[in-house]
Amino acid sequence: PSVKPRRAGGRGWNLLAPLNSGVSFGAAHFAETTYYFEGGLRKVRPYYFDFRTYCKGRWVGRSLAHVFSTEFRAQPLACYRAAARAGRLRLNEQPVRDLDTVLKNNDFLRNTVHRHEPPVTAQPIQILVEDDEVVVVDKPSSLPVHPCGRFRHNTVIFILGKEHNLKELHTIHRLDRMTSGVLMFAKTAEVSKRIDEQVRQRQLEKEYVCRVVGEFPENEVVCEEPILVVSYKVGVCRVDPKGKSCKTIFQRLSYNGKTSVVKCLPHTGRTHQIRVHLQYLGYPIVNDPIYNMKAWGPERGKGGKIDKTDEELLKALVEEHRSKQSLDVLGISEEDLNPTDTKDPERGEIPACLQNCDANLETLEKHKETSSCENWDGSVGEKGSEEKDPLCMECKITRRDPSPKELVMYLHALRYKGAEFEYCSKMPEWAMEDWEE
Repeated sequence: PSVKPRRAGGRGWNLLAPLNSGVSFGAAHFAETTYYFEGGLRKVRPYYFDFRTYCKGRWVGRSLAHVFSTEFRAQPLACYRAAARAGRLRLNEQPVRDLDTVLKNNDFLRNTVHRHEPPVTAQPIQILVEDDEVVVVDKPSSLPVHPCGRFRHNTVIFILGKEHNLKELHTIHRLDRMTSGVLMFAKTAEVSKRIDEQVRQRQLEKEYVCRVVGEFPENEVVCEEPILVVSYKVGVCRVDPKGKSCKTIFQRLSYNGKTSVVKCLPHTGRTHQIRVHLQYLGYPIVNDPIYNMKAWGPERGKGGKIDKTDEELLKALVEEHRSKQSLDVLGISEEDLNPTDTKDPERGEIPACLQNCDANLETLEKHKETSSCENWDGSVGEKGSEEKDPLCMECKITRRDPSPKELVMYLHALRYKGAEFEYCSKMPEWAMEDWEE
């Protein structure tokens, strides 16, 4: 069956790979780069990667320059011209020398980039269960389940493939990047289909635990406020009458005088459902990097009171994280937020970072060879002395690393139960009754 390309995030290209991770990634993908560990963080060495896409219908009859300048604005047009000079832009597998080339139906574009990934926690993925049918893991906070946006190797799917030789796994359910806990994969399409049917029949039960601000009510609390997505790029939602219907049941487990541990039973699976409902109730998760921020106003969004337009809210959230140099916690970069207005070098204004970078194909292949890692053995070591890429703007930026503490959010998937199975993880340390910050 045909597979609809999915968004590859950050650079505006589509990856021609199915969303379901079964049979998508193999040895060649896993060998693109290596990990190293530093300061409690798992890091990925920068590597060369091809973003690929077929010509969209709306591009037909338009020049490459026009398409890049209007739809792929995360990089200045100067970057694409430099990439073309270096042989990194290909049209139907032929090097592009002229961005004035007009696109035709079914044209195939390939853009080779020097890719950087944000760091994640160095905490290992614990395998809870593995048999002939399923793999169940305890996912650490900060790890996306599958490649998305700026993350590829720093994802559960890639780490399991590279470090545990668990490949061709089928995603059954998802957890938010900042949520830790029980995560289940099927080993075969048949098992995936069987469990998917239980999902459709609402036969699955999920139980979460979190630590929230303040003294949560002792009695059971039910929240059925509808939730609306404000921004898919930043990943922000809020309660709104126009949103999708949902229901979460909450029960307090303990209170230490400052914060409460709460059990959460979501009856639906909306994006950020537990986090948004807790914010609405006035008890946001203690260290939620989105829903417990000053940007929501003095009440932090309690009762849906925000007093900002969606655009103002997003801007305030981004500015708050920018001031803390913590945009990576949101999984975004400055380039994602600020499409550049750098002028066309043919008009005489070329960014300094792109001057004198007419690398040729031979140079590109040399860089590729330098960054390859065919003999990856999973060893832990210091960052290598890989070359800087002359065309890579990210190579010229020094970013503050998040601390391991910043990469933990106090929301954990504790239990996942179906008609024929039940999987549980240990209670997180921060959820213990006598725990204090």
